[in-house]
Amino acid sequence: MAKTFFIETWGCQMNDLDSQRLSGGLKLRGYRRVESEHEADVILLNTCSIREKSEQKVFSRLGELRLVKKSRGEVTIGVCGCVAQQEGQRILDRAPWVDFVMGPGNVGNLDAVLDGSASIAIDFPEDRTYDYLSIDRSSATKAWVTVMEGCNKNCTFCIVPTTRGREVSRPFDEVAAEARAAVESGRVEIELLGQTVNAYRCPVSGRDFGTLLSSVARLDGVLRLRFMTSHPAEVSDSMIEAMREHTNISRYLHLPVQSGSSKILRRMKRLYTREKYLEIVGRIREAVPEIHFSTDVIVGFPGETEEDFQQSLSLVEEVRYGSMFAFKYSPRPGTPALKLGQPVDDEVASERLTRLFEVHERIKRQRLESYRGRVLPVLYEGPSRNDPAMLAGRTDDNWVVNFVGNRAMPLGSILGVRIDQAQHHTLRGEAV
Repeated sequence: MAKTFFIETWGCQMNDLDSQRLSGGLKLRGYRRVESEHEADVILLNTCSIREKSEQKVFSRLGELRLVKKSRGEVTIGVCGCVAQQEGQRILDRAPWVDFVMGPGNVGNLDAVLDGSASIAIDFPEDRTYDYLSIDRSSATKAWVTVMEGCNKNCTFCIVPTTRGREVSRPFDEVAAEARAAVESGRVEIELLGQTVNAYRCPVSGRDFGTLLSSVARLDGVLRLRFMTSHPAEVSDSMIEAMREHTNISRYLHLPVQSGSSKILRRMKRLYTREKYLEIVGRIREAVPEIHFSTDVIVGFPGETEEDFQQSLSLVEEVRYGSMFAFKYSPRPGTPALKLGQPVDDEVASERLTRLFEVHERIKRQRLESYRGRVLPVLYEGPSRNDPAMLAGRTDDNWVVNFVGNRAMPLGSILGVRIDQAQHHTLRGEAV
């Protein structure tokens, strides 16, 4: 009987894709995926370290898995992802029932940890294995494609350079070949991924991200092309030109600002000012007027005054983001921000976060209501998650639409949907 595996994933799209790579690698070795740790011979936790208390969450989960291992006997437990990279040997010291710890740089090297020859793999090998043909893609319509790993920006609050390593771009032709293979397998939407995706430079030819974007957009069968996460300092003329020229590139751009105050941006080492960020937004809007921006904002960063926070509020008002991810500052181990002084008092930071969300919710509501009565092109992805009687898909600018339509239509079809209702985060309508 085939051995079984269970993967639990926390965090970003990069982690989701790493789990698809791990799943594909295990299936290639004859394993079968199951939906419960109680049925699995191999249990993998693919972890995220961005938020505060992520380590406690991992050790709490490992305590539960210890009981599974005790009752089942021969079970292999592996901790993967960014907490594995961050904590390393400390995981094996605190949870000796864990069999191996593996960082993101070793996702392609499963054999060494599965056969017991390595209990800890948290280096960043130069010859990283990337077998894109074995990826166990979870969506029938969409494929994530990594174009680069790691980050060289060293923002003072961020642990990614520690957990994901320095920037390593994949060869241009390899990325194009993976995108082509995904389309040939029936996927119609490609999303290019990287911690700072627009910092991409081909290590062989030097071609930049805008050139890569145009090349993938021109592939037959790519109905929609997305990418994330972009760093404002890496937005180039060639990237903007590619977005303007190719209408199958999504009219949605995640462009994290983190703060509206130039003083705080300097303390964060974000490599741009408020004025520069707004100039970049203006250049993109001029080329692609219908663009939907989303962003990340941190409140309560060390040294943030009420005046600094007011500048974040006014920037959100000025850019009018359709989507926003905002958090209170979380001190992360080993980051330079720890030397910048104490974070803003938690009660003050919580109150600022509430005010920020109130401003954004009003702007988001206005944007969602603006779609009412319009017919929007929607890429059909399958049944609605919350209402199986409805179908679901996304607009070109990344809004989820639940709609009434013909279930016989092929997944990946783009169809017109008349919007009749704006809900809290989504739209509702009927296919026309």
